Amino acid sequence: MSKLWSPAVRELTPYVPGEQPREQLIKLNTNENPYPPAPGVGEVLRDFPTNHLRLYPDPDSSALREALAREHGVEVSQVFVGNGSDEVLALAFQAFFCQSRPLSLPAITYSFYPVYCRLYGIDYRTLALDDAWRVPLEALPADSGGIAFANPNAPTGHGHGREAIAGLLERVTDCVVLVDEAYVDFGGESAVPLVDNYPNLLVTGTFSKSRSLAGLRLGYAIGSRELIEGLERVKNSFNSYPIDMLASAAGIAALEDKEHFEACREKVITTRERTRQRLEQLGFEVLPSQTNFLLTRHPGQDAAQLFVGLRERGILVRHFNTEALRDFLRISIGTEDEMDHLIEALETLC
Repeated sequence: MSKLWSPAVRELTPYVPGEQPREQLIKLNTNENPYPPAPGVGEVLRDFPTNHLRLYPDPDSSALREALAREHGVEVSQVFVGNGSDEVLALAFQAFFCQSRPLSLPAITYSFYPVYCRLYGIDYRTLALDDAWRVPLEALPADSGGIAFANPNAPTGHGHGREAIAGLLERVTDCVVLVDEAYVDFGGESAVPLVDNYPNLLVTGTFSKSRSLAGLRLGYAIGSRELIEGLERVKNSFNSYPIDMLASAAGIAALEDKEHFEACREKVITTRERTRQRLEQLGFEVLPSQTNFLLTRHPGQDAAQLFVGLRERGILVRHFNTEALRDFLRISIGTEDEMDHLIEALETLC
């Protein structure tokens, strides 16, 4: 470690993103959408007037926020946008969770959350999932300095309905409850309709999954004007221009093509359920999923060896080498053809 680093940097354990391989593999490890974005996105990229790029973008990203407000039935003042939902989450952790009381997190959820806590010096406590691998909303303490969880949860796949989220918000009123809806379009129920009744609710989302724009980096948050103002204060103390002109225009085009969005979403859901059934026929235990991935384990096979065996056969999945998850593989949903290759490879390994 360099002596030039700040002490806090020397103590960090950074988040480790999923591998982006250089070789040709069937890539089922980072929950990307297997289908291309809406055709209008390509038109934006092809026809964008490059002379505009000499100017700074709109620091308020007004056009994109207006499009998101129309999509979700909220006011523009209730929408915040950032450079991917990871940036939005990072700003939210800094804006709301640097408190005297600890933040409450599920013990198994998006692994970036504890990284943000260590980066910002946020005290946090974790709660175990229940016996069905679900986030125990009823156990999240009301005296927290904040609550954050993914819904549907990652990497387990289970999602709570809106009524259950409302029950949590009825009980927890004195801190921000952050609901990360990165995967909600694949079978979950969004909490966005609750934001008008619960001023402490912040819902985050992304264009990376159901909109097929992981490479463009667009994320957003929806909440009360009070919470959005807090995010804007942090953003404007860090980077006033997180959304570039191209990303904004492409994001709007993706939002406007509802037919393409629905078609891709339905294909992923259909393929997910077909893959789940085929994995179970091979003896795998598969957790119920409302996402574009499956978390699965085989009682007679070592997950690490299956991961290696699949890679040798040109298929990349995700293996988490943690105590709680080392027996599992997380498999992103690809095209029907890609999932056929996965099953064929597993038939040779199991």
